[in-house]
Amino acid sequence: MNWRLVPRLLGKLRARYERAMQPIGKQLGKMGATPNTITTLSLILAILAALAYATKAPLLGALGLVASGMVDMLDGAVARATGKTTKFGAVYDPVLDRYAEFAVLVGIAVGGFTDWIWTVFALFGMVMASYTRARAESSGGLSSCTVGIAERQEKILLLLIGSLLQPFLGIALSFCVILVGILSHVTVVQRLYFTLKNAPR
Repeated sequence: MNWRLVPRLLGKLRARYERAMQPIGKQLGKMGATPNTITTLSLILAILAALAYATKAPLLGALGLVASGMVDMLDGAVARATGKTTKFGAVYDPVLDRYAEFAVLVGIAVGGFTDWIWTVFALFGMVMASYTRARAESSGGLSSCTVGIAERQEKILLLLIGSLLQPFLGIALSFCVILVGILSHVTVVQRLYFTLKNAPR
């Protein structure tokens, strides 16, 4: 299997999903929903997922994770459909995404599904992947630095798979947390290399 094709395929699926969300985004916009309100709702759902993990209910956690991820994609659909894209929203969304990731991984650790060292490893990798992109697009002068083997949706998918397998395989969620950490750090290296090759001299 050519693993380089995986991010490309997932990217195409994400693009199709975003197109499918456009009509929903228009309807939510007509109802008065704003992108920032939807972003906040996504964080609340992630916190509820974290509480489910903390109380040793991985399937409920998975449900909350799916709900949070779907709502997170809706904020972009509403922004595009209503034209309500703002500089603040462009900052608010990724900041709350980081809080959502923190909440879910801490919930998984509190529930005893993985060791704290692997939680810190995964969290640091996810934060650094986001930070590397932000620095590449600001200080590095790149218009976009979204390259990498795993973005947020792929990491959520891994945690979802681990959650669904956890009742049948006791190490599933822990394994997926470790894998999220590894892929996040690999993404950092990929983004640094991309910046080295493409940043203006």
